[in-house]
Amino acid sequence: MGSIAVISDIHGNLTALEAVLENIKNRGIHTIFCLGDLIGKGPNSQRSVERIREVCEVVILGNWDDFIQKPVEFEEVKWHQDQLSEDSLAYLGTLPFHYDFYMSGKYVRLYHASAKSIYHRVVPMRDSYEEKLAMFENTEWIAGNEEGKVPDVVGYGDIHAALIEPVHPYKTLFNCGSVGNSLDIPQATYAILHGEYLSADPAPFSIEIVRVPYDVEKELAIAEEMGLPNWEAYAFELREAKYRGAYKSKK
Repeated sequence: MGSIAVISDIHGNLTALEAVLENIKNRGIHTIFCLGDLIGKGPNSQRSVERIREVCEVVILGNWDDFIQKPVEFEEVKWHQDQLSEDSLAYLGTLPFHYDFYMSGKYVRLYHASAKSIYHRVVPMRDSYEEKLAMFENTEWIAGNEEGKVPDVVGYGDIHAALIEPVHPYKTLFNCGSVGNSLDIPQATYAILHGEYLSADPAPFSIEIVRVPYDVEKELAIAEEMGLPNWEAYAFELREAKYRGAYKSKK
């Protein structure tokens, strides 16, 4: 048996990332996959990219990783853009849309948001069964290991809320949550896949969601010291685990 840690949505929160990496190390897990959105929101985009490049075997493109490479008008996004070196920006431009592999006989597909696009958001708590089933389809973005094969298991990030949901027939959808910007519980979150990596032979397989407490106030102090724009909204998200839109309506 082996285990793979699946992390996502770091969003420049180096404090949370280091806490998660320490937890992964303490569990004796050596294989880490990242499902994108390394940067933005938090203050340490550059260092987060560097750490992900150091520790992750597979890194997938997120929506923030994509649009940060393009000309932007918003000053807040420009601030995040300016934190990144040319090398890091170039690296983000090389990231693939998805990664497919076998594990314990299951055909697993990982991507950031959905099979349709890195910008197409699927929230299983509110979206239809048809929308969830579409997460398993082959689209123009998918180049599978086997021609036409659809996955048994799909894992993604993007919505910052962890879940494991069976989708009939015999399919499982999971979200690994967010390391640096969790919006369901104010702790860093990631997933672990347990099974035989790269094996097409049936064997025990399971998915585990892990919550890791970290020093939120330390992260916010770092962000304030670095001059993070819109600090109050970032603090609201980290402390309350609610989207910053709720903070704006609260004011």
